[in-house]
Amino acid sequence: MYHALSIALLLLLVTGFNPSAAQLLGQPPAPPPASQGARPQAATRDPNASGYVTAKELADGAIPSAKEDGNFIIGPTHNAATDMSVKEEVPHGQVFEFTMESKDSKIYPGVAREPGAFPQPDPADPGKLIVSSHPAPYTRRVLVYVPKQYVPGTEAPFIVGADGPDRALFMALDNLIAGKRVPVMIAISIGNGSGDAQGSQRGLEYDTMSGKYAEFVESEVLPLVEKQYQVKLTKDPGGRATMGCSSGGSAAMAMAWYRTDLYHRVISYSGTFVYQQWPYNSETPHGAWNFHETLIPNSPKKPLRIWMQVGDRDLLIPRDNYHDWVLANENMARVLAAAGYPYQFVFAKNAGHCDRGVKEQTLPLALEYVWQGYSK
Repeated sequence: MYHALSIALLLLLVTGFNPSAAQLLGQPPAPPPASQGARPQAATRDPNASGYVTAKELADGAIPSAKEDGNFIIGPTHNAATDMSVKEEVPHGQVFEFTMESKDSKIYPGVAREPGAFPQPDPADPGKLIVSSHPAPYTRRVLVYVPKQYVPGTEAPFIVGADGPDRALFMALDNLIAGKRVPVMIAISIGNGSGDAQGSQRGLEYDTMSGKYAEFVESEVLPLVEKQYQVKLTKDPGGRATMGCSSGGSAAMAMAWYRTDLYHRVISYSGTFVYQQWPYNSETPHGAWNFHETLIPNSPKKPLRIWMQVGDRDLLIPRDNYHDWVLANENMARVLAAAGYPYQFVFAKNAGHCDRGVKEQTLPLALEYVWQGYSK
């Protein structure tokens, strides 16, 4: 999951170190001057606010069925799903780990922002940012989950997760596969290349609006998984899913949107469908905000199935009009519905950015929903 430290750094980058923004995620900002007065509380959005999508509000503690499309409101209580605990009676998959070095990558040789440097608006175009960065090496961790039920040599569906390692995913799959609620699948949890936001390797991978990250996974990660662990990964895009949180969520969407030949299923928690892209791209001048602003509304429907979640206390950065995570996800739900996509959108009350409690409550639901309709 997206750690609090990374979230705090993201806030610093998009606000130029705004203490009240850091407060949104419970990070202790520096003590205010005596004249500043009371610190503002974290912004909590009303799921029924004007302009938001119409959603079905469920009883506290309840979640929607995995067979229901549309918009739902859950909370404020978020109890962990029973499938988010170890069950001794079910078969347990094996988890393997390997590392990847930047020097071995043809696609991502490594980049980092200059120490102490923060993005600044371009005086000639405030919609662009000036970022100082330099080449830098990284080591990436990759965890691979192979379920006990996998038959060696057979072709398997799989899910790729961002910001690994995500052992909660593996635990959920143990239980869901045993219950025949999802197919017998392999999971590949890929660590990011370090840093966060503009000028960083993680930002370059996750916030770029293109199929480049999907191509990196396809050409540099998956071959290693197949070779090292004697598994065969399906080439069928209907048998491939992507998932992530925050920028990892928007990256999951970009993988499927730009490389629909590779992925058809997407899970996003607190998706960063906002303007974090760097370097600037004139084709998508507002970064991932363009998903709901122009791309989905103006493109033919793609064969995608999408599960999304956002929290009522999710990020809200007042730098410009393109950094409201709740509004961005609400807009995503609206345009997906208008375009006729199969999707489920969950608005969680009493929840922050990439909320751990919400994930423990809903990850089995998200997995079961996104794999509906799959058959070999």
